[in-house]
Amino acid sequence: MSDEPREQKIVLALDGYEPEIGRLLWMLDDTRQRTLAVLEGITNDALNWTPAHGGNSMATLLYHLAAIEADWLYAEVLEQTDFPPRIVALFPADVRDEHGYLTPAQSTELDLDLFLDRLAAVRRLLLAAFAGMTRADFRRARELPDYAVTPEWVLHHLMQHEAEHRGQIGMLRELAESAERKEIKA
Repeated sequence: MSDEPREQKIVLALDGYEPEIGRLLWMLDDTRQRTLAVLEGITNDALNWTPAHGGNSMATLLYHLAAIEADWLYAEVLEQTDFPPRIVALFPADVRDEHGYLTPAQSTELDLDLFLDRLAAVRRLLLAAFAGMTRADFRRARELPDYAVTPEWVLHHLMQHEAEHRGQIGMLRELAESAERKEIKA
């Protein structure tokens, strides 16, 4: 038998939260850590690269992830109709254009750290919002015009949303780096 410690595949609760909420927040954090691992070492050129047939860049998807997390937090969980100024400042462009497509985000003047800082800022606000939440409020349905939603479901949705886009980001990274290698050879 090896003396090396075994990997632990155990869900823990984040400290400072009702345990049930803390476990889902731990899962949300695990989701983010996996996204960050996919982005490790990426160049700004790759971050902005889009497929020849069109589509989104990784920068656009990162902007979208942060904007959607903020929207679900404020509109559904906190039931606010207006975003606070600090959120508005993080998102100078609408997340979608007039045709419903994601608005392209560019990092030519910005770097990956700014996209990651935006994600982290929104996550800090989300964690703060859940810090004092009781289990009853966590499961209380928010009655919106088109649907009812609980904060519990919002966390589930945000994990799914990020995981789906992480798959796209991983594929885009492979394609972008392959295109960069071909350009270097040419």
